[in-house]
Amino acid sequence: MLTERLKKRLEKDRPTTSITLRIPVDVVESLKEIAPLKGFSGYQTLLKSYISEGLRKDEERYSDMSTTRLIEALKKHGVSEAVIEEATRDLAES
Repeated sequence: MLTERLKKRLEKDRPTTSITLRIPVDVVESLKEIAPLKGFSGYQTLLKSYISEGLRKDEERYSDMSTTRLIEALKKHGVSEAVIEEATRDLAES
């Protein structure tokens, strides 16, 4: 199941912005050495890959936490386990 956010991230012509990021010289040198070994055309592409990977992990982690908190709140308000399980199953199938 792809979320709308993930679908947008897979689009080829997404708008981009330039940023300035101060990174130690030795880190940039390491990125330049590793980039071709991992099949990247340059260190900036590798850096974007690292950022994307970390961001996806955090989004998944915090999304799961939000779902867990919502389930706990529903239980606290008397919503039955059966209803919660059915709703989570429906969500997973959509």
